[in-house]
Amino acid sequence: MLTLKVLLHARALITSGAVFHCERSSLISLAAHRINPIKLGIGCGFLLLLAILAAIAMGSVALPLSSVHAALFGFDDSAKAPIHVLGTNEISEFQVQIIVQELRLPRVLLAACIGAMLGISGAVMQGLFRNPLADPSLIGVTAGAIAGASLIIVFGSADFFIGWLPAELFAGGAIAGMTLVSLGACAGGSLTVWLVYRLATTSAGTSVSTMLLAGIAITALTGSLSSWLEFTADNTMLRRISIWRMGGLDGANYAGLILAASCLAIIAMVLPRCARALNLLLLGESEARHLGVDVERLKLVLIVLVALAVGVSVALAGSIAFIGLIVPHIMRMLVGPDHRYLLPLAALGGAILLVIADCLARIVIAPAELPVGIITAVLGAPFFISLLRYRHEYGF
Repeated sequence: MLTLKVLLHARALITSGAVFHCERSSLISLAAHRINPIKLGIGCGFLLLLAILAAIAMGSVALPLSSVHAALFGFDDSAKAPIHVLGTNEISEFQVQIIVQELRLPRVLLAACIGAMLGISGAVMQGLFRNPLADPSLIGVTAGAIAGASLIIVFGSADFFIGWLPAELFAGGAIAGMTLVSLGACAGGSLTVWLVYRLATTSAGTSVSTMLLAGIAITALTGSLSSWLEFTADNTMLRRISIWRMGGLDGANYAGLILAASCLAIIAMVLPRCARALNLLLLGESEARHLGVDVERLKLVLIVLVALAVGVSVALAGSIAFIGLIVPHIMRMLVGPDHRYLLPLAALGGAILLVIADCLARIVIAPAELPVGIITAVLGAPFFISLLRYRHEYGF
């Protein structure tokens, strides 16, 4: 048994989980460029803190860090003079508190939570499918959420839902930080994931390849439904659908932040316990079973957690591209494929990227805002193209 484990471990080192198609010479070159994961984690944590502070201070009204600190922790009794801000007239302490505490703080923290969930979900999906091109939307959750939200946008203004759903959903209110459109997105994403999983599961178990194909088929089906809804929508509805599909955090509030933080806490408690099993799964399902991994249970847990993370993220912020794809790539190039380090670092990287992207979305054409999905795509696409161009240098 010990010999078998040694041989399998050697195979893992040689192939780095065949999913990444590494050659031996590439692995030697790649290992020489890797960073200590503990040091990288500390650096990412510090960078995330700086990004959060900068995002709170920057915007259409640029605030000095001293004012941000005072708004967060209380103004000094002696500081009663109006506050000078860049590019505007003087504003009062009360206005600064409103800007910081009610507008920017929940938005920035929500961006960090959603970015972390998308980043860690991307790392999980790439490990589960043993494919570096996998991302969280591969199982159809994003397309299903878009279809669900579009359905509510088109038909939700009618009297169809009134009488069996809370009235505050139609008055601009929210339940658990989620509007009716967000609830529709969450329901649509959950339904598509359940359908994909059922199609991929037989008496012999759950086939990853079948899940991939089912995800592609369901994504195409829900995409056609979304296209039909866009075709039948009027101009106002069509604009709402388009803006929602591009992603945005302008509707952030503390209720939504609590929901996102709760989901992130659940994921952060469960996924690290699956890191060793994910490492063994890189060898192949049969090898993982021989080493004691309950593969079917592992697949179910991972799919449920990814569906939860992506469903809540899309429901609260719309469709945000590339974070679940490029962040795991970056972290894997820096620290290697070990999921014990890859998962938390992907979460930190996703949080940093989305906080920075949202900050840029607020200041590029201030006082107007760009959808954050545009910024993530602009940042992510060039990186991904360069990754494809120089992939042999990184062993991919």
